[in-house]
Amino acid sequence: MSQLNESEFTESSITGYRWSEHKSNYGGIAQRWLVVESSLRRDADQRKLSKNLKKAEVESQKKLRELSNIEFACSADAVSAASRLSKQLKYHNLTQISSREAAAKSDTNSTISDNKLTSILIFKVEAKLELDANVIARTTKASGRFILATNVLDASQLNPDEMIIKYKEQQAAERGFGFLKDPLFFTDSVFLKSPERIEALTLVMGLCLLVYTLGQRLLRQNLQLTNKNVKNQLGKVTNRPTLRWIFQSFQSIHAVCVQGIQQVSNLTSERLAILNLFPVTCRAYYLLL
Repeated sequence: MSQLNESEFTESSITGYRWSEHKSNYGGIAQRWLVVESSLRRDADQRKLSKNLKKAEVESQKKLRELSNIEFACSADAVSAASRLSKQLKYHNLTQISSREAAAKSDTNSTISDNKLTSILIFKVEAKLELDANVIARTTKASGRFILATNVLDASQLNPDEMIIKYKEQQAAERGFGFLKDPLFFTDSVFLKSPERIEALTLVMGLCLLVYTLGQRLLRQNLQLTNKNVKNQLGKVTNRPTLRWIFQSFQSIHAVCVQGIQQVSNLTSERLAILNLFPVTCRAYYLLL
C-alpha cells in the first residue's frame, strides 16, 4: 500500500475516502482489490505512529546503552553486535558505528618470564541512534489505507463506492472479532494442523459472532422501544450495553436442585428485567415460562 502514489487515488463520493483499484489473482481466484484511504483513519494512524516513535526511541536508547556497556574482545565483534542491533530496531538505525578501546584488563591466568601480569585490550561500542527516514516515510504514506477485495469482477455490478458502503455496513461485525486480541481469549494457544480445521473453526466463530450481534441488536432495540436503561460496567445507565457485559453480569447465576425441584439462583430484579427484553426461548433457560 505504501508503494501507491497520491496521483493513483480517486476521490470517492463518500466523504473522507479515496480509492485505487487493482486486479489480482489470489489463491487461483481472480479478484478486484480496492486500496482505500480514509482521512479519519489516517489521522488516527499518524497519532498512533507519533506515540509509537516516542516509545520506540526510549526502548532503543535503552538497548544502545546496554550494548555500550558490553565488553568485546576485538573491534570487529563490537561493530558486528551494533549492526545486528540496528537491524532489530523498527523505526531507528544505529549510525556512525565504531568501537573504542576501553581500559586494559589484566589477565590473571597467564604470566611472562619476569612474573608480570599481561594486559588484554577490551572494546566497547560507540554509535548514534537516528530515525530511519525510509521506514517513517513508508509508514506515513500507508497510514489510513486498507484493502477491500471482491470476486465480483464487473464494476457495473459493484463499483468502488458501493464496495466502501458495503464495508461500512459490515463494520459492526468486523469490530466483533476484536475479542481475538483480548489476552483472556488465549488466541496464541490455539493450534490447528490442517486448513480444513482452520476453515471449520472460522465457520463456527463466524456463526457465534452472528448470534452475538443479533442478540446485542435485539437487546438495544427493546431497550429503546421500552424507554429503559441498564447499568454498564462503570455503573452508569445506558440503552446501548454490550452483550459481553450482560454475559458478565449474569455470571453469578446458577442452576440448583433443591429436594428434586430445579431452580435458578440469584435472579435479581435487575436481571429479570433484562431477561424480559429477550424472547421466551431465551427466558426458558432460566425457567421463566
